Amino acid sequence: MGPFLFAFMTSFKAPHEIFIFPPRFFPEQWRFQNYYDAWTQAPFTLFFRNTILITLSAMLGQTVSATFVAYGFARFRFPGRDALFMLVISTLILPEEVTIIPTFLMFKVVGWLDTWYPLILPSYFGGGAFSIFLLRQFFLTLPKDMDEAAEIDGAGTLRILWSIVAPLSKPALATLAIFSFLGRWNDFFHPLIYLSTTEQFTVSLGLRFYQQVATAGGPAREHLLMAASFAATFPIVVIFFVFQRQFVRGIVLSGIKG
Repeated sequence: MGPFLFAFMTSFKAPHEIFIFPPRFFPEQWRFQNYYDAWTQAPFTLFFRNTILITLSAMLGQTVSATFVAYGFARFRFPGRDALFMLVISTLILPEEVTIIPTFLMFKVVGWLDTWYPLILPSYFGGGAFSIFLLRQFFLTLPKDMDEAAEIDGAGTLRILWSIVAPLSKPALATLAIFSFLGRWNDFFHPLIYLSTTEQFTVSLGLRFYQQVATAGGPAREHLLMAASFAATFPIVVIFFVFQRQFVRGIVLSGIKG
């Protein structure tokens, strides 16, 4: 918590105060102008819009696709189901460095570099091993009696999923949505790899503007970097505190049954 508060105080300091030794926790004068300068000296409105669109699109795809896959593993019986599930879970041990190069080359072949497609579309194909595991574990805690009763009444698989399973799984779905939102909003690596045009940048890439100016011999702008960083952090802090109850409940209930 200490570094977080110190960075927050730094966002209100003048440039010369940042390098004072010994460092001071509180600024000599509170410069709220730093936040205005940070927002106007770089196209942060554009970066925020891009980040919101990418994050919400990926969150929707990850939640929906993981729900379908996890429901299949939890409710359907077919040859090799458990082996296939273990294969999916085993992908969690693969480091990102193993898959990033072939994935990059694949997106290059289809002409998707410098677009949002590599950041969004993969979420619509299963949602990732952790997402599938989280929802599957929760679905296993739901009694099958309701499914069977609905089948007797003539409900199909999609109807059961939409009308029975999904409403009962709101805590787990909310947890997954929060995880997805936080992961996409904070993602720096993938936008750095796939995006090269400023108009496509996300907030995490936009923060590099202040570092690039400083390293190019321009004036030190660490105070603006701290202000922009806190402006970028504010939405995820709000999301966490608003949905904290669903987040904790989903984590607890997802591990009841293996």
